[in-house]
Amino acid sequence: MKEYHGCWPTMITPFTENNTVDFDAIKKLVEWYIAHGADGIFAVCQSSEMFFLSKQEKLDIAKAVVDANAGRIKVIASGHTSDDHAEQIDELGAMAKTGVDAVVLVANRMAKQNEGEAVFNKNAEDIFRQLSGVTLGLYECPYPYLRLLTDDFLADCARTGKLVFLKDVSCSNEIEARRVKLTAGTKLSLFNANTSTLLDSLIAGYDGYNGVMANFHIDIYKWMYDHFKTEPEKARKISDFLTVAAVSEARAYPVNAKFHYSLTGLPMSLVTRSKDVSVLNENARHEIESLIRMEKDIRAELGLAG
Repeated sequence: MKEYHGCWPTMITPFTENNTVDFDAIKKLVEWYIAHGADGIFAVCQSSEMFFLSKQEKLDIAKAVVDANAGRIKVIASGHTSDDHAEQIDELGAMAKTGVDAVVLVANRMAKQNEGEAVFNKNAEDIFRQLSGVTLGLYECPYPYLRLLTDDFLADCARTGKLVFLKDVSCSNEIEARRVKLTAGTKLSLFNANTSTLLDSLIAGYDGYNGVMANFHIDIYKWMYDHFKTEPEKARKISDFLTVAAVSEARAYPVNAKFHYSLTGLPMSLVTRSKDVSVLNENARHEIESLIRMEKDIRAELGLAG
């Protein structure tokens, strides 16, 4: 088993009613993740609203998560949001000093949308050179635009050990199967961010799940991860539930995730910088209440604690 594996949440950032980072809630959220089966935490990521955080807030959040975790599971973080290449080196280097296990590059920061692979590869190689002592992962973040890695780049990074972690946002079983072959025999761990293709990607050889819905029911994802080989029919049934439940992401995330936490024993403000709280209208609230009832039934079927 590779060093990076299993089910990882993309950590949200709790804010106070005054729109400051709620560090007390961060500590409680870390405990919630671990208690519900998380194998690692991806902090200061898109779900964390990293494009809406100051540089100091990003570093403080990462350090708070590392401290709260106290070495129990893996913690990785990004915060790779600057447009300027030199500033990116600075922010990535500073993030490495927080004590995270790996710093995660964002693919769309390494070249503008209208720039080709030559620019991307040049910037990537400069990052690898200047941060040669830092353990690095990479995230195909869909905001502000989606840039998928080429086969050649991924194969080179796997072969040379430049990356230990990839958060795949291809949402394509064909691409995922190809990436398993490209990285076979290396230490590069492949994580799927997409629920609808997750089970098939695990069957093909992916190393884990790293997606937003782990903020709602990571324990159910963990059950599927642990049992998809031994109970394939039940795993497919659970995959179908998780796929339909994941439609919630498109509704009012991450506001609805905070609402879900508040209804299930982890009170937190709904204040969110990337979206107005009003997106969580009455209909969206009812949807989360329905989801919670369905989760309860699924947990009872799987023998999971509430």
